[in-house]
Amino acid sequence: MNQKSNKLTVPDLISVGVFTALYFVLVTVATFACALLPGVGNILLPAVAALISGSVYMLLAAKLQKFGGITIMGLVMGLFFFVSGHFMLSFAANIICGVAADLVAAAGKYRSKKLLLASYVVFSYGLTGPILPLWFMKSAYIANLTARGKDAAYIDTLFAPINSGSFVVSMLAILICALVGGFFGQKMLKKHFEKAGIVA
Repeated sequence: MNQKSNKLTVPDLISVGVFTALYFVLVTVATFACALLPGVGNILLPAVAALISGSVYMLLAAKLQKFGGITIMGLVMGLFFFVSGHFMLSFAANIICGVAADLVAAAGKYRSKKLLLASYVVFSYGLTGPILPLWFMKSAYIANLTARGKDAAYIDTLFAPINSGSFVVSMLAILICALVGGFFGQKMLKKHFEKAGIVA
């Protein structure tokens, strides 16, 4: 791959846009799948998304191999959550994790499978933005739901599984699913990785 310039070009930005759109679609699929799990669906969403989105993330990193693409994808996801009514924490989490993930991948010049996998794990925690308020901003979250017309039954169902144990389970599930999803994505893209000079 041509790496004469480390700056993102217009074609690079177009690629980032395409992969971000694909990632968004997979997150949407995960959202619908988790809707089938009343009560625990919300807190499992980041893990499910991490499980099925690895190939998109890995392909973006392999094709681009430049700093900024992963950050932009995190920025776009954060903006989506923020404008769709989530707390500012949703935006912040995606930005922080996006930049951190980009830095981890850059440490291996986007050619280390291990660091790309670690990068994906970090990036996947960005999706905790919409659910962290369930544990850490309960009163504000309930007030927001009430203002949006949600009834007490809905709120009780939503908060039924929210405790310290479910927080640990949710965070561990993201770690495990991101590792599995990222590893699977790398296996799927083995030929592409070899062509891009990505090594173990």
